[in-house]
Amino acid sequence: MSNTARSTQSLLARAAKSAFQSRSSRPALGLVNGSASLPKAAVSSIASRSFASSSKLRLDSSSSSSSGAAPHSSVHASEIEHFSRLSSKWWDEHGEFGLLHAMNPSRIRFMREKLDEVWGYETALDQVQSRARGEGSGSASTSTSTAVKNLGKTRFLDGLEVADIGCGGGLLSESLARLGAKTTGVDASKSNIGIATTHAARDPVLSRKHKLGGPALTYLHTTAEDLVAQGKTFDVVCAMEVLEHVNGPAEFLRSLDKLVRPGGHLFMSTIARTPLSWFLTIFMAEDVLRLVTPGTHTHHQYINPKELVDFFHHDLKWYAPGTTKLPQRMHYEVRGTAYLPWTGTWALAPASSNLPGTEACNYFFWARKPPVPGSA
Repeated sequence: MSNTARSTQSLLARAAKSAFQSRSSRPALGLVNGSASLPKAAVSSIASRSFASSSKLRLDSSSSSSSGAAPHSSVHASEIEHFSRLSSKWWDEHGEFGLLHAMNPSRIRFMREKLDEVWGYETALDQVQSRARGEGSGSASTSTSTAVKNLGKTRFLDGLEVADIGCGGGLLSESLARLGAKTTGVDASKSNIGIATTHAARDPVLSRKHKLGGPALTYLHTTAEDLVAQGKTFDVVCAMEVLEHVNGPAEFLRSLDKLVRPGGHLFMSTIARTPLSWFLTIFMAEDVLRLVTPGTHTHHQYINPKELVDFFHHDLKWYAPGTTKLPQRMHYEVRGTAYLPWTGTWALAPASSNLPGTEACNYFFWARKPPVPGSA
């Protein structure tokens, strides 16, 4: 081994040792017979965070007593305090939220590709059904009017009401509004909403009256639960990089369920609870490279893709295999995404790739709420 290699190995070892000592309450990599493995405590935390169809979900109240959150609220007080302290850095592309700035194009790409796929399928199916009814190939039902109008368009969210839950400083919200959506950005941090509102005021396009009434972009200092209590619903609901920070993710997902209109769409991005995600998002990103502030992520709060899929199947009843002729991809989809430090961009896994490991860290999730029977 060369002197350079030995020096590099020694540096990484010292960094790892320092990180582990300062993170005694966090899962840490242990060396067993020269290979990396998670200690028993970490393995236990990985196994314990699972969704179930039973109403007795540990996820509903796992941290409510320590977070200070109000009953029946998914707000995690310590998480809100953490992001409030960082609120002034939201629009610094080279700072604390640089990774989210870099992720925004992949967020939009995933949404565009998914909606185009669904709308393309709906349009083709409607044309086939119209011909079968003898109505001609140019007929389109009311249920596919949005699909026909927005399919393949640059402003693919035109005429849709969209909520960005946990909007932070408004990185995604502004993009959604510019793509035609009547956008409502929601965050439980007052300082985040202040930063988002101030930044949006710089662009007069975002304050113009939307065709659906009101400004194209509105920010609210509130919670998903409060929106539900107000009876608010939306065509599309986004919750990007939020699920891993809430108190009681199952209850949070039930609130999102109520916010999505029948036939509407839910888009999320979050992190899988795996050894790889701990290594990349906590050890490397926080402890070694300091790309984000230590304490931003908590590994046991991560959610695995299968847990989300099972929850929407068994608990929310958004889809049931074998009960519909629609392909699975018209009900839900999971796609991995990975940060490429050598390009400073995020790569989105190809649709239906099923490549091993692509969903082992960051991933996107989409699901469609069933329409009201007989409305199509």
